[in-house]
Amino acid sequence: MKKLLATLALALGASIAGAADRPYDPSADAKAQIQAALSEAAASKQPVLLIFGANWCEDCRALDKSLHTGRNAELMAKEFKVVKVDVGNFDHNLDVANAYGNPIKKGIPAAVIVSPQNKVLFATRGGELADARRMSDEGVYDFFRKAVADARPAQ
Repeated sequence: MKKLLATLALALGASIAGAADRPYDPSADAKAQIQAALSEAAASKQPVLLIFGANWCEDCRALDKSLHTGRNAELMAKEFKVVKVDVGNFDHNLDVANAYGNPIKKGIPAAVIVSPQNKVLFATRGGELADARRMSDEGVYDFFRKAVADARPAQ
């Protein structure tokens, strides 16, 4: 019995670790997720952050990990409704990327901030996050703090 429980615990741990290593769901309906986030954003008056990436992409996985830790996690929760959009091998959800100005043209991960009315407020255009694995958590934080500031309408 102990052996069976140990085996089950290892299998569960491996599946959880595997899920953490695969932050993008290739079977997700990105358009439906975006619409749901826009509805939530309208109620909360928060913008929606779209993160385009893929599970094979080391920089995408590094960015996702960074966004779930420390100040970055707090910033994401406070400022955004977040939707991760899987682009596969640049063969998945390309219509979604194109609807937001093709932010993945120069690499992934890529980010777009949209208003609750689905108006683009900020977008990466030059592969700014494509080297995310070399960005520190502080560098990621600074990038998104600046993106938040750039996305806010002038007062």
